[in-house]
Amino acid sequence: MSVFLVIAGLALLVVGGDFLVRASVGLSFKLKLSKLVIGMTVVSFATSAPELLVSLQAALDGVSDIALGNVIGSNIANIGLVLGITAIISPLAIDRDFYKLNWPMMMLLSFVLYYFLKNDLVLTALEGGVLFLALVVFLIILIKSSRKSTKANAGDVDVTLAVVSNFKIVIWLLIGAAGLYFGSLWLVDGAKQLAVLAGISDYAISVTVIAIGTSVPELAASVIAALKKEKALSLGNLIGSNIFNIASVLGLTAIVKPIVVNPKTPEILGTNIFWMIAFAAVLIPLVLIPKRLEIGRIKGMVLFGAYIFFIYITLK
Repeated sequence: MSVFLVIAGLALLVVGGDFLVRASVGLSFKLKLSKLVIGMTVVSFATSAPELLVSLQAALDGVSDIALGNVIGSNIANIGLVLGITAIISPLAIDRDFYKLNWPMMMLLSFVLYYFLKNDLVLTALEGGVLFLALVVFLIILIKSSRKSTKANAGDVDVTLAVVSNFKIVIWLLIGAAGLYFGSLWLVDGAKQLAVLAGISDYAISVTVIAIGTSVPELAASVIAALKKEKALSLGNLIGSNIFNIASVLGLTAIVKPIVVNPKTPEILGTNIFWMIAFAAVLIPLVLIPKRLEIGRIKGMVLFGAYIFFIYITLK
């Protein structure tokens, strides 16, 4: 039953997230927002909704381990699993802008999160507010700099949604909300049951199974694009997802209910958060060493191999 709840929960999160993205973009066009703003804010928030609902549900259920594990694990999976596999299939060209703004912001938020948690073993509402405010400032700077750039890209936005009827938008919102609510509920319940049956911690399940599950949409889209020899994925989008996970998912969750670090899971601050920081930090040497500004198959294998090793030592 626990495995069924996890699978059904993940499926509902994928479906609910997809409908929420469509509804959000359609509504944004109705409000006359530009494609650029929609792509950088609305789509990013909507695609973070599954992680947000899972973390919020876990925090409300008193299982902060799952809330933290979901974000830490997802950030590791985005780079080690999604980026690694995609680069193995098709080498990725990297835009120079990635390490001027997005990467430094991801590293800054990663270290700030570590400091907040290490300081008193709790992410308070005030600290969650600081993280979310940092995200707002980052988005304002990002949008302003993108408007000045001739390379500003809002390719992730489906322009056909500009002509969707109000009725469809409402239906999509309802389906998306229901999918995310029940998906997060079943996934958290299933994960707790699975942890008990497997004899491992809630945190170990969240940082592996749940994290991989919430990264499945990004992985599927990236692999399909790579197989079609299209531009497989923007590294900036993956970095942006990691930024949203910390600042939006954990920030908003902590504002609703402070996230407490469980003293029974010392690996949260002892090892795994350093894995998250290491996967983020290694991107710079990977991008700068030959071949410059490209993550090819060998680099992809290094990332994927490191991710498999991380999963192994987490579940052993």
